[in-house]
Amino acid sequence: MRGILRLALGGAAFGVVVTGALVAWPIGQINGPINLEGDASRGAYLARASGCIACHTNVEAGGVPLAGGVKLETPFGILYSPNLTTDPEHGIGDWSIDEFARAVRQGVSPEGEPYYPAFTYPFYGNFTDQEIADLWAAFQTVPAVAEPSRDQEMAFPFNQRWGLKLWRAAFLTAPRTEPIEGNDEVWNRGRELVEGAAHCAACHTARNFAGARKSDSQHFRGSTSLPGGGKAPAIDYETLQMRGWTVDSLAYALRTGVKPDGDAFGGSMGEVVMYGTGFLTEEDRKAMATYLMDDHTGG
Repeated sequence: MRGILRLALGGAAFGVVVTGALVAWPIGQINGPINLEGDASRGAYLARASGCIACHTNVEAGGVPLAGGVKLETPFGILYSPNLTTDPEHGIGDWSIDEFARAVRQGVSPEGEPYYPAFTYPFYGNFTDQEIADLWAAFQTVPAVAEPSRDQEMAFPFNQRWGLKLWRAAFLTAPRTEPIEGNDEVWNRGRELVEGAAHCAACHTARNFAGARKSDSQHFRGSTSLPGGGKAPAIDYETLQMRGWTVDSLAYALRTGVKPDGDAFGGSMGEVVMYGTGFLTEEDRKAMATYLMDDHTGG
């Protein structure tokens, strides 16, 4: 009996030590300071491409742009997008550009805590220092809104953020936005947008038991487990071609939300067009369509 008790106490002590080590385990990396001058117009364009407006504006409740509050129902609990305005208490008004860079590219808060991957930082990891400076300049123009960010409603153990460190170690990979030799500038620009800023795979790729994308086997092959129980169709090139899409019709749909059959995108894809791709240049929409309509399974 004493042996069992010692074993139980030893196991509990080991668990406490492991948990303490995980809590203290630093994540991310400290990069050099960003001293570049940003261009707010370029930053606003990148913010549109990256879906910042749609994800951080509670349109249904008449919320102020970028003041947060958008509800995301996941299998692990309910998440609310935070306030990204310049309010120093409730937004990012007291952040530095380097803290902003670490949050966007690495998913790490100014306090060193991991963000939930519902924040699509896994797609922004290759943003350059200049792009970060541009985004920062754009966000500095956003009026402050004293709207507190809602607390996340995650069930145990998912409300323990230190557990996300294990998730990151197991599933976090760099975005595949680098140019592929042998493809032209249009294709590679499309790759940069689709696989990076526009984060198309966030919705159009199935996820595993831990909520990580099945990027190797199910990339762009659709998902039936979007927040709130929604679905996203497959957008791999084979499916798009089979359904009659062309580069021109896809580029047009990214501008207008109108599909080749005359129907319109609804739900979250309608918001993507309304607040995101509809503001992009025709060249960038065509680049995205060119990339999606081509066989890029090897990249």
